[in-house]
Amino acid sequence: MSESVGIESKAAIKTGAAALDELFQPVNRSDAPGLVVGIARHGKIVYRRGFGLASVELGVANTPTTRMRIGSTSKHFACLAALLLAEEGKLDLDADTRLYLPELPASSSKTTLRQFMTHTGGYRCYIDVGFLSDGMAIKPKGAALAAQVRQSDCNFAPGDKMMYNNGGYHMLSLVIERVSGLPFEQFLKDRIFTPLGMPDTASVPSDFEIHRGVATLHVPLPDGSYRRGVFPTEELLGEGAMISTVDDMLRWLAHLRGPKQVGSEHSWAQMLSCTRLNSGLVNPYALGLMRHLYRGVEVIHHAGNVIGGSSQMLTVPAHALDIIIIANGAAASPVELANQVIDTLLGDDILSPPQNRADSERFKSLLGKRYYSPSSGFLVHFADVKGKLGLSLLDGLPVPLRDEGDTLRLGFEDVAAGPFVLNTAKLAADGCAPETLEISESGQAESFQLLPETPPAPADAGLVLAGRYRAPDLDAEARILFDGESLKLQVSGAFATNLLTLEAFSADVFGFQIDGTHPPLRGVLNVERTDGRLTALRLNTPRTRRMLLERLGD
Repeated sequence: MSESVGIESKAAIKTGAAALDELFQPVNRSDAPGLVVGIARHGKIVYRRGFGLASVELGVANTPTTRMRIGSTSKHFACLAALLLAEEGKLDLDADTRLYLPELPASSSKTTLRQFMTHTGGYRCYIDVGFLSDGMAIKPKGAALAAQVRQSDCNFAPGDKMMYNNGGYHMLSLVIERVSGLPFEQFLKDRIFTPLGMPDTASVPSDFEIHRGVATLHVPLPDGSYRRGVFPTEELLGEGAMISTVDDMLRWLAHLRGPKQVGSEHSWAQMLSCTRLNSGLVNPYALGLMRHLYRGVEVIHHAGNVIGGSSQMLTVPAHALDIIIIANGAAASPVELANQVIDTLLGDDILSPPQNRADSERFKSLLGKRYYSPSSGFLVHFADVKGKLGLSLLDGLPVPLRDEGDTLRLGFEDVAAGPFVLNTAKLAADGCAPETLEISESGQAESFQLLPETPPAPADAGLVLAGRYRAPDLDAEARILFDGESLKLQVSGAFATNLLTLEAFSADVFGFQIDGTHPPLRGVLNVERTDGRLTALRLNTPRTRRMLLERLGD
C-alpha cells in the first residue's frame, strides 16, 4: 500500500512539473532576461529552475543558484531584526520614534517604529520625494535621512491610514544600526542569515557593488534593447536591499511557517498579526508581510520591485506550499505567476472560485470619468481594464475593482494603500454618472466631485500657471513652462533637474508624468488660490500627499 501511495505521489509531482513547465514557457528564452523559480511542498523541493538570461550582455543563463535582488521582500527581515533587539530589551517598538532618531522634526503626534513597520506612520517616503525632486539621479549616503528630516508636513496622522512607505523602513534600519552597534548588513548576516544556513543571501546597499553570481537587472526599452537597472541610491537598507537565491528563500519559507530557530514565538506572533488602524479597521498587512485569503486559502507573502527586477515570496501554510519567484527583467509578473502556481498545484477541488471583479458594462456610466476631492486634492479615474471596471488613483494605472455586491473595493493587497471603498447603492439609477461620489480611504469617507468632460485649453491653463515656484520639502526650485502647445513642470533639485509633463483636467487639477527613462511615476497637481490669486501648487502621488510648491513670481 505504501508503495502504491509513493507511485501516485511521484506521478502527481510529474504531472504538476509538466504543468509548471507550460506555465513558465513564455520566459524560457535564450535572448532575454528571465527569472528563477523554487517551489516546495511539505519542505521537499518539487520545482527548481532558472529561465532566460542572467546577463544579456554576457549571454549567461539563469540557473537555480543565480543570486537576484528581491526588493521589498526584504522588509520582514528588517522587522525580525527589530523584534530580536526588542526581545533583548534594547528596543521599544511602541515608543516615540524620536527617542532613537532625535533629528526627526518634532510632531504633535507620536509615531512609533511599529508604525514604520506597518506603513501607518504617516511620514513621507524619501524614495518618492527623491523621484519628484531629482528623478533617477544617484543620491549620496545620508541623503535619505536628510530628506526625511526635511519634511515639514506628513501624509496623514499616525495610525489613521495605511500607505506603503519605504522611508519608514529606512529609518527603522538606521535605528537597528544605532541600537545594535553593527552595520545593518552585518546584523542581518550574524543574527538571521548565518543561523538559518542562508549562505547566498546578503543585504547589499548599492547596485554599483559587484557580488559573486548576481544577475544583472534589465530595464526594457521601446526598441527591444535593455538598459541596466540601477536604483537611485547607494544606501538601500531594510526597505529593499537583499539579494538571495531560490534555495535560501525556500529554506526561509520553511522556517517562516514551521518551528522557529530565530525569534521567539511572541516575536513571530507579532510578525504575523495584521494591522488595526485608529478607526478599528483591520488591514491585511502585518510586519513586513501580507496575510489574507486567496481563493479561500490563507496566503502569507510579500512582493518586491527594483529598477529592472521583481519578486514574489509566498507560502500557503495549510498546504505547506512554498513559492519563490525572482525576476531580473522578464516580461512577466512574479505575483501573477505565484498565484497561477497555486491554481496549478492545488486546483479547483481545493480552491474557491476566483473573486469577482466588477464588470465595466454594469458601471459604464462611470467609464472615462474623473472625480476630485477639493478638501484633500485626491483624484480618481474610472477606466475599462479588459472588460472590468478599473480605478485609477491620482492618475496612476487603473486596477480592476473587486465587486462585493453593495460595494466596489480596492484592497491594500491590490494597491499597497487603502482600502478604497465605493458604495454602489449610491450610484445614480438613471444610468448617468453622479455629480458626487463618496469614496473611503482606510475607512475615512471623502466626497468627490465630477470634473468637466472638456478641460481648459493648454494655452489658457499655461498662462495662469507659468512662473517660478519653491518647494522647500523637496529642496528644489520649480518652474511651469509653456511653449504654446505643451505644459511642463521643471523641478531642479539638489542632484538633478526633472521634467514633468502636465495634462489639464480642470482649471485647478492637472495630471503629471515624469518624462524620460524613469519609473512610471504619475500624480496630480492641484492649484491653490487666495482671493482668486494663484499662490501655490500641491503635488500628490500615491505615496506623497500635498507637497507644497510656493509661488514666487514670473
